[in-house]
Amino acid sequence: MLKYLKILLYPFSLLYGLVMWIRNRFYDKGLLTAVEFDIPTIAAGNLSVGGTGKTPHVEYLIRLLKDTFRVATLSRGYNRRTSGYILADEHSTAADIGDEPMQFHEKFPEISVCVGEERMLAIPQLLGDEPGTQVVLLDDAFQHRSIKPGMNILITDYRRRFTRDHVVPFGRLREGRKGYMRADCIIVSKCPPDLSVAEKQAIEKEISPLPHQRLFFTTLQYGALYDMITRQPVEIPASATVLLACGIARPEPLLEALKNRFSQVFLLSFPDHYYYSEKDITNIGKELNDLPGKDKIVITTEKDAVRLHLLKKELAEQNLQLAVMPVEISFLFGEADSFNNFIFDYVGRHLPVPGQ
Repeated sequence: MLKYLKILLYPFSLLYGLVMWIRNRFYDKGLLTAVEFDIPTIAAGNLSVGGTGKTPHVEYLIRLLKDTFRVATLSRGYNRRTSGYILADEHSTAADIGDEPMQFHEKFPEISVCVGEERMLAIPQLLGDEPGTQVVLLDDAFQHRSIKPGMNILITDYRRRFTRDHVVPFGRLREGRKGYMRADCIIVSKCPPDLSVAEKQAIEKEISPLPHQRLFFTTLQYGALYDMITRQPVEIPASATVLLACGIARPEPLLEALKNRFSQVFLLSFPDHYYYSEKDITNIGKELNDLPGKDKIVITTEKDAVRLHLLKKELAEQNLQLAVMPVEISFLFGEADSFNNFIFDYVGRHLPVPGQ
């Protein structure tokens, strides 16, 4: 049945792909204007509708640059309950700025985090609020062509590479595959940590990067669990029963990682960027109580944690402890230094010269 439904959706996919192709051609030919800025701007995004592991890659860029330059992030603030430009402060919540920007704000309080649907207007506002900003990281801006970033980083999932996908609704691509040609750097994310050289070479041949493009491969690395409220480390025995409660696009890699750590793992999945309700907290507690075993705990993601934090009172009333599983990315084949130098070289060449 699903196969026939997808066939019926194919004409709509062709139509949407044509609309996106015309839009991109207008930008390519200068019929639609893209604004450039005088400071280094790095866009990290994807061709698909989500689940490529973009957020930990943006965090990698933050860690890489923040000790040398004054860094800011700019996101649309997907699914937030506000609109317009907002610069995060000590009163901000996920409801105000969105879950991913809130995650950046909590983890890296020394950088500027802002949101704004119209990025070409938000950057001047950001620079007015934070005039010392030296580098702007544009989160999920690969299709936002009203800004022309100095560097475009395209992230594609190892298991769902753009080369094998189709435009929505038939597939998961936001635009045609040839959109990859705008990228300066392509990262194949969520690779197996033991990806072979032979498979790496096969993927390189499949993607066929252009002469100016760099291609890298990354894998996910899950860190030590910590308590969502106190942020203190949480020790959980391997024999424990775990309930993974999360609202992310693709929970499979995290689920697999937890199954490698704990004897029994169950998934309670919610939609991506989901805002939890008091009823959801009650249901999570009930699901946990119904699971087998003596040692039981709920584990969630950092992205979910900033949304669940809005209900910390309800969590306390239910006496429900949540452990958070942090995630970072690691470059394969010893290419971290190569990527780092690639980024530093771009930023160094495009920093404004004082007095000019």
